[in-house]
Amino acid sequence: MIARVEKLAKDYHQGNGNIAVHALRGIDLTFRRGEYVAVCGPSGSGKSTLMNILGCLDQPSSGHYYLQNHDVSLLSDDRLSEIRGLHIGFVFQNFNLIPQLTVLENVEVPLFYQGYATVAREAKARELIELVGLSDRGHHRPNELSGGQMQRVAIARALINDPVMILADEPTGNLDTATGLTILEIFDRLYAEGKTILMVTHEPDVAARCHRMIILRDGLVVSDEKHGGATSS
Repeated sequence: MIARVEKLAKDYHQGNGNIAVHALRGIDLTFRRGEYVAVCGPSGSGKSTLMNILGCLDQPSSGHYYLQNHDVSLLSDDRLSEIRGLHIGFVFQNFNLIPQLTVLENVEVPLFYQGYATVAREAKARELIELVGLSDRGHHRPNELSGGQMQRVAIARALINDPVMILADEPTGNLDTATGLTILEIFDRLYAEGKTILMVTHEPDVAARCHRMIILRDGLVVSDEKHGGATSS
């Protein structure tokens, strides 16, 4: 078991203190090592809220979140930040690269905050940009890259701390079909190597590549099913 949520709820409040949105309504889910999971649902279903809590970017209003059997539900922001850096890899729709840094430097960032020596950071970053097919782009900056290349950098950065799980939020949302397929093939390969991947998506063909599909609606789990997933094209 990598992660588990029990009776997880998240409410967002208006300025007067009244509840504006019940984003999650007491859900129970378990994620196991090596799973490839799609989290789906319409806008406002709670999928991004769930991802933010699983990634220790937000805290629940009630209920519990266990990451590797440790209850992280009520930890301080500083402790949550530490856990994010050590155990979670993020891939975002908008890439979230630092424009002033090169590809190598962007990939190194998580290890920089963990205090790794420069030589060790650079060696690991070079290994990962080669893995995602960008070994000739190490000294380029984000504005010199295509969208697909920037997302490859984001995937390399997500892998550099050897995370217990990778959280991908609409990772192909800003990419054309062909480029998106290339990115999905990287995720397929990572899954085949044993990585645990949770992917938020609204695209049925993207979800079909995963091996488990969770559907949220109005903050509730309405479906949680395993299926064969798709093979790389």
